[in-house]
Amino acid sequence: MHPVVFGVFDEICRDHVPAGARVLEIGALPAADTLLCLPALHAASLRVGVNLAVARPHPGPHLVHINFVQVAADGLAALADASFNAVLCNSVLEHDAQFWRTCDGMGRVARPDALIAIGVPGYADLPPPPLLRLARRAARWRFAATLLERVAPGWEAATPTLGVHNYPGDYYRFTEQAMRDVLLAGCRDVTVRVAMRPPRIIGFGWRAAVAGVSGARPTPH
Repeated sequence: MHPVVFGVFDEICRDHVPAGARVLEIGALPAADTLLCLPALHAASLRVGVNLAVARPHPGPHLVHINFVQVAADGLAALADASFNAVLCNSVLEHDAQFWRTCDGMGRVARPDALIAIGVPGYADLPPPPLLRLARRAARWRFAATLLERVAPGWEAATPTLGVHNYPGDYYRFTEQAMRDVLLAGCRDVTVRVAMRPPRIIGFGWRAAVAGVSGARPTPH
């Protein structure tokens, strides 16, 4: 995990996860930079990490009190309702072909008013990088515009995003609006932050007291 993303999650948890909280990480890895190792979570009463395949944790002081659990891609059905005060997930949903099931599972296992924080790669309305600004200036001249269009058709409408990384698949990129309206549908007081370039979209909110986190998500056939 990039240190910038790690730092953003640590700031969120430092401000919003109290001591003694029960914390779940979706897609946790047995490594020192998994979200359950955030300094802000050292006072948690329970730290549980789930993944489709869980490797044996490396020995180290950061991982001693973390429980790693293997789960199926079934919306976290193995976990009990309303079990956690905070649910964290980073760089997972883009690899989840039916990510809406996982989002619903996150809402189900979170207690009412629990923190839900999600990070995904995406694309955002950011100021263009220097090279693109230079290209746009050059495109004022017809020969430069023609050359750019031949070398990279559609270049002016392009936006930077994270490259394809199959673990084992790579299906989606998200916007700030998708974070608010889809991934965190059903949460209240949602905040969305954009970090780095290509953008990482990091959003968090509080699970509504109403059961479930159903929103405008695709329905699997």
